[in-house]
Amino acid sequence: MATQLKNLSDFSAITIPSAAPYSFGIVVAEWNTEITGALYEGAHKSLLAHGALAYNIHTYAVPGSFELTSGADLLLKNGGFDAIICLGCVIQGETRHFDFICDAVANGLSNVAIKYSKPVIFGVLTTDNQQQAVDRAGGKHGNKGDEAAITAIKMADLAKTLKG
Repeated sequence: MATQLKNLSDFSAITIPSAAPYSFGIVVAEWNTEITGALYEGAHKSLLAHGALAYNIHTYAVPGSFELTSGADLLLKNGGFDAIICLGCVIQGETRHFDFICDAVANGLSNVAIKYSKPVIFGVLTTDNQQQAVDRAGGKHGNKGDEAAITAIKMADLAKTLKG
């Protein structure tokens, strides 16, 4: 597994533009709140650390990861955001529910990004167990929330650059 060899929060080899000019929406799933709360803290701190203005970061909770798509769609429909960060955690259980949720969320968020031509960031952990989620939400593999925030900044900057 690639993550075993890489810390999700190591951005030392890339250039990160300033987040100051951009407005971010963060949609956080309430299911697995111990994990999603840690992802949110990582994302929020990373945005601020890279220059985002606190009043340009807007956070909204949705019941679970499945609802991230609707949340992102509602935020972009109402406008004013340069990028949306979606944070969730789906942990494999005994049934195929995991597969359906993960597939629906990944496809849904991609479709919302295409629909609005805006970055919609997939910050959703899809793990085999709770420990893997902990390891990726501020544990030994860093924080996927950090990665999602950096991705949002870079994609918002790319959109601005291409717009000219």
